[in-house]
Amino acid sequence: MKILLLIHDDAGQEARLAVAFALARALDGRLICLDVAIMRVLPGDGFGADGGLILYQDECAREAANRAVLEKRLAEQGLSWEWIEVGGSLERCLAEAADRCDLIVVNRTLDGFAFPDMRGVAGPLILGTGKPLLAVPPEARRFRADGAALVAWNGSRAAEAALRSALPLLRQAGTITVLEIDDGSLKAPGEAAIDILSAHGLRATVIREQAPDAAEALLARARSGAHDYLVMGGFGHSRLRETLFGGVTRRLLHESPIPLFIAH
Repeated sequence: MKILLLIHDDAGQEARLAVAFALARALDGRLICLDVAIMRVLPGDGFGADGGLILYQDECAREAANRAVLEKRLAEQGLSWEWIEVGGSLERCLAEAADRCDLIVVNRTLDGFAFPDMRGVAGPLILGTGKPLLAVPPEARRFRADGAALVAWNGSRAAEAALRSALPLLRQAGTITVLEIDDGSLKAPGEAAIDILSAHGLRATVIREQAPDAAEALLARARSGAHDYLVMGGFGHSRLRETLFGGVTRRLLHESPIPLFIAH
């Protein structure tokens, strides 16, 4: 499996590294380290084009120093990896590199980082690339692929797509729990997810919840400490983009204390 790892010297980098290293070991994966020097657009820049160029040069210098440190750490991990340097907008750089990978590792948010907001990047990435995303909390320092997996289920095509995309990861899980959420839009019971997993030799249990607020139900489970990561697709009743990246997914990207495996 090829894992696209966002490299950038920001507050979420340690979380991305810790999770990506663990993923690569568990899945015998190869890390595609995408080092992005972000070019910021400065509306009303009083320095004209020179102001943006100065900021970009500073950004490139920071990323060069970052690379020198991280290449040593990567060499110590004993993992298969390669390094790609790009510059421009974060969303465009990640999207253009997505063809190289099977899974993209980013933060669920980039708190304190003015440009961009990762919640605004996640939706276009999944819809535009078709690749699953592992969005990690900024405080994450490990990832237990062999831990307890939670699968959000409402029977939708998005939920099924997420489940199937996550199968390589779920094969490593110690336990798998399917959380059937009926918020008035349940299209198939949790047993449908069990059947998919069983066809691949995986066992799971079903928990059922009547939940008018699917986001609150998922967050309660994520905060319980009983699960190591959450697999989810889309929930809701609106058009595609709002269904996948509207209320429920947007809130999970903002608040989830555990990594989110999200796919369309």
